[in-house]
Amino acid sequence: MTASTVAFRKANSLSRWFAALAPVALLAGALLCPGTSFARPLPPVDFDAPDDPSLTPIKGEEQLPPDLRRKPVFYRTNLPAGSIIINAADRYLYFITGRGTALRYGIAVGKEGFEWKGSMRVTKKAEWPDWHPPKEMIAREKKKGHNLPTLVKGGPSNPLGARALYLGWSEYRIHGTNQPKSIGHAVSSGCIRMLNEHVIDLYSRVKLRAKVVVLAK
Repeated sequence: MTASTVAFRKANSLSRWFAALAPVALLAGALLCPGTSFARPLPPVDFDAPDDPSLTPIKGEEQLPPDLRRKPVFYRTNLPAGSIIINAADRYLYFITGRGTALRYGIAVGKEGFEWKGSMRVTKKAEWPDWHPPKEMIAREKKKGHNLPTLVKGGPSNPLGARALYLGWSEYRIHGTNQPKSIGHAVSSGCIRMLNEHVIDLYSRVKLRAKVVVLAK
């Protein structure tokens, strides 16, 4: 008997031995992991990004429920880092931080009849901005018996809050609010509201000419 014949017979014998043990292994696996199925669906994807040690907690955001607080997330987009995407339907603003990653903030959006979509650039940034109510708003509120001033100086009582990012040459802004309970709702006249602590954080990250995309509901 040649050496090759002996090797072949040994290999064949080992194959039969492993084949005989296979059902036992499968049974053991089923007993150790009840409910295990080789055809089971993949587990759901967790879209929360790992904690970023450079992100210190924002003091004051405990005013909001957990799902509206700032959170690092995975977000797929072709827009470059520094861009902003606003999902009005979900009440979230995404600041793109890198390839597939973003910071998510809870926001308030335009109420019914004041929704809009489109793409603009940040053309101006202001700290504790003055508010000049649009003529259309002054007229609307006058019909309701409310007389709005033509100018509200910047400060804690100003509806624009602590910071404002002006979008294009429109009346729309991303700004703070002195009504934190409005976050997560559709209540504005088209502007995007943020918690003051959130808009201060966003303001420090956004550069002039940054692209802002507002998605339709």
